[in-house]
Amino acid sequence: MRYEPRITVARLGALNYPETMQSTDPKAMIRIAREAGHSTPVEPLNLGERVRSLRRSLGWTLEEAANRAGLARSTLSKIENGQMSPTYEALKKLAGGLAISVPQLFTPPSRVQVNGRMAVTKAGEGQLQATTTYEHQLLAGSLTRKQMLPYRATIRARGLEEFDGWVRHDGEEFLYVLTGMIRLYSEFYEPIDLRRGDSAYYDAAMGHNVISLSDEDATILWVTSLA
Repeated sequence: MRYEPRITVARLGALNYPETMQSTDPKAMIRIAREAGHSTPVEPLNLGERVRSLRRSLGWTLEEAANRAGLARSTLSKIENGQMSPTYEALKKLAGGLAISVPQLFTPPSRVQVNGRMAVTKAGEGQLQATTTYEHQLLAGSLTRKQMLPYRATIRARGLEEFDGWVRHDGEEFLYVLTGMIRLYSEFYEPIDLRRGDSAYYDAAMGHNVISLSDEDATILWVTSLA
C-alpha cells in the first residue's frame, strides 16, 4: 500500500522546563513536554450506573425503559443496582431499547468539564532554547499536560547541510511565518518557499527542516501536537 503523506500549505495575501531540556536536539522539546504530563488512570465501568445514566438522560422511568427494551421492570432494576449480571441476550435487548449498540453500553461517557485553563505569555517572556539551527521561545509554560506545544522560532540555518539529518517526531505540526522568508524542506515533497503570512500543516513523522532565505533570521510560530 502506498504511503500518502499529508502536507497542506496556506497563503494569506516563561516556560519552566527542566534543565534537561537545554539540548541541541529540536526533538527534545517534544519529548520533555510529553513526559511532563501524567497518565490518567482508567476507572472501571459500573454497568448498572451506566445504564441508569443513559435511561435518565432520555428522561425515561424505570418501567418505560424496561418496556422499550422488552425486559421485566424487576430485571432492569436489578441490573441498575448491580444485583444481576445480564446475559448477552438481555444486553442486546437493553441496547436496542436505548437505541445504542452493545459496545456503547460499556463505553463510559467523555467527561466534559470546563476547567478554565489559560496561560498568557507576553512578548519576551517565553524561555529561550537555542540550537545550532533554530532558537525557540517556548510559550504557555505554566500549563501542564498540554495537548499542543506552541513556540516562536527564529530560523538561524541558511542551508540544509547545517542539519544533522531530518527532524522527525510523532504528531502533527503547524507553522506560520511571522517575518522574513523561509524554505520548508520535507522528506516526500519538493522544497516550498514561504513568506510572511504563509503557513503549512504537515505530518511531523515525515522528515522536515526549515531554513531562512532572508538577510535577517526569519521568525515563525510553530505549534506541535502532543496528544
